[in-house]
This record gives sequence, C-alpha cells and structure tokens, in this order.
Amino acid sequence: VQVVESGGGLVQAGGSLRISCVASGSIASIDHMGWYRRAPGLQRELVAVISDKNVTNYIDSVKGRFVIAKDNAKNTMYLEMNNLKPEDTAVYYCNYVPPGQKSWGQGTQVTVSS
Repeated sequence: VQVVESGGGLVQAGGSLRISCVASGSIASIDHMGWYRRAPGLQRELVAVISDKNVTNYIDSVKGRFVIAKDNAKNTMYLEMNNLKPEDTAVYYCNYVPPGQKSWGQGTQVTVSS
C-alpha cells in the first residue's frame, strides 16, 4: 500500500488543522496504522495509532488535542489537530505500525507559529 499525505500548512498557535492520508489499497484489515512526525533536528516519532477495531492511542504530548480516525470505505486516515503548539511543527507521515520495510510517503508539513 502506498500512501499520500496532505492537508498541512501554516497555522497560529491555538489553531486547528486536519491532515489526511490516502492509501492506494484497502486499509480495513491493517492491524495498526499511525501518524508519525519528524521535527527539525529530531528523529521521527510515532504520534497516534489506530487499530483495525478503531482502538486509538496517543503520545502524552498530544492527548486531548489530536484525534486519529479512518474511513475504510475511502482508504483514508485522518489526524485532527486542535490547540496546536509551536512544538507540533514537523513533517507528518502516515504508515503501518510498526513500519517495518514499508515505504514512506512525502509527508505533509505542519508549521505552527507562536
């Protein structure tokens, strides 16, 4: 499955964005998919995970602000990001969890200004 991320942009602190990940094939049966991000100078980190049964998990720094969801009929996964902070600035990617040898998309840039 190949993925294409979109929806990033520039937003002020406290604002919201919804980013999307469209897959080339069915995502319904994938055990776990997630959103990752890579901030400048840092390693890529897993931010949010959703299972095939729609069980979700988040890292502490985004709990209560981000919501991961997917629409199996559209082969699309979303990340709703609210109350954004400058430290959320990063390139956001979607992929399997764990990614293993799966290829990465180009990501979508999210920039939060203070």
